Amino acid sequence: MTTPVRVAVTGAAGSIGYSLLFRIASGEMLGPDQPVILQLIEIPQAVSKVEGVVMELNDCAFDLLEDVVVTDDPKVGFDGANVGILVGGRPRGPGMVRADLIKANGPIFTSMGQAINEKAADDIRIVVVANPCNTNALITMANAPDVPDERFTALTRLDQNRARHQLAKKAGVAVSSVTNMGIWGNHSKTMYPDFFNAKIDGKLVPDVISDHEWLESEFIDTVQQRGKAIIDARGASSAASAANAAIEHVRDWFTATPEGDWVSMAIPSTGAYGVPEGIISSFPVRCDGNGNYEVVEGLEINDFAQGKINGTVEELQGEREAIADLLS
Repeated sequence: MTTPVRVAVTGAAGSIGYSLLFRIASGEMLGPDQPVILQLIEIPQAVSKVEGVVMELNDCAFDLLEDVVVTDDPKVGFDGANVGILVGGRPRGPGMVRADLIKANGPIFTSMGQAINEKAADDIRIVVVANPCNTNALITMANAPDVPDERFTALTRLDQNRARHQLAKKAGVAVSSVTNMGIWGNHSKTMYPDFFNAKIDGKLVPDVISDHEWLESEFIDTVQQRGKAIIDARGASSAASAANAAIEHVRDWFTATPEGDWVSMAIPSTGAYGVPEGIISSFPVRCDGNGNYEVVEGLEINDFAQGKINGTVEELQGEREAIADLLS
């Protein structure tokens, strides 16, 4: 029997967690032959709710699910963890602006980073889902100094998926026809979906979609504002689609990216494409199948794209300044 992978999930009682756990246990994330142990972390008030979810997991009788741990202690939850999916965070309340949300989440992700540093397995990989995910990931990374920086990522796969659907719909093709969809910057209303380098059936998007005004305006706006549109429509934020993106993010991190394609991950910048170090920014990357990735090199960035990238990077730098005291 293959050694089980320990997957720690924070915020396990929430809507995203509920959509996520059953798919992990079924093998969708790590493969049909990989046993898993779920380590579910929640605030004390929500532990009983998680225990109800565990009953359902048990009632599914997943062959791959070897054990489930439920705890309100991050050190217990991250003990020996190989993969961490950080879903739990402080939601935005009435009257809160983004800066307020960043500060409110600071202590949460400080403690998560400390627990990861002390207790996680040597091969730990982390994806932060809770918003503002880029900066929450930065806080987590800063508080886990013994873990290599490249192990910390944030979720922009949802933006990639949203962009692929919009392009496919406009072109009248299947979503599978859309490849090379890269997301740059912050998972926020400033993120930039790079349609110039994206392809439809192997052809560059601007050569397939002749309505370039739509690409430069409505397309970008729709992807950037999709989360708000979903909240307006259903009265709650994205849950199933966010969980799906987290599954795909981790799956593709451990899968060799198909030749000529790439995926989007928010990662610690090392200065590629002029994006300054010290922030976690989304890039188009390729994964090697062993839990490693590299930024795609040599992409053409025109003036329009550079302006969009500069704007989202500026926002990330501002967020970093807002939590500078948590990074030292």
